[in-house]
Amino acid sequence: MSNPLSRSFQRRRAIRSGDVDASGVPAAWDAISPEEDRPVDLNRRYEQLSARVAELQWDLGGLVYEMAARDAIRPDVLIARAAVLQEADAELAEVERILLTEQTGNAGQCANCGAPHSSGAVYCWQCGTALLSQAAPAA
Repeated sequence: MSNPLSRSFQRRRAIRSGDVDASGVPAAWDAISPEEDRPVDLNRRYEQLSARVAELQWDLGGLVYEMAARDAIRPDVLIARAAVLQEADAELAEVERILLTEQTGNAGQCANCGAPHSSGAVYCWQCGTALLSQAAPAA
């Protein structure tokens, strides 16, 4: 596990060298690309996204601290960084949901009682509610 202090120095070096994107995030962080020709290894992607979200949280916290210490809070910068973090966190949550679905065989929850169901289920095993709604015929 790398030292958070060394990550901070690496980040500052990337910013000084101009190797950052429009939101101020070092370009190396965006090297994780889901659009590859080969199938995505979801476990590997989960680990990458986990590390990226942790790094973004660390940096956002440090940024807020530095701004507060200098009494120079810039909401526009914080919002931009928080948006990057939120996007990465949403992708992480989706990958985690897919992995959990694969591991447990659950495809969702019953809208009536909340019981989990598999992808092929037609009726809820707990309350008997139909899981598949029929589309109304087009008029």
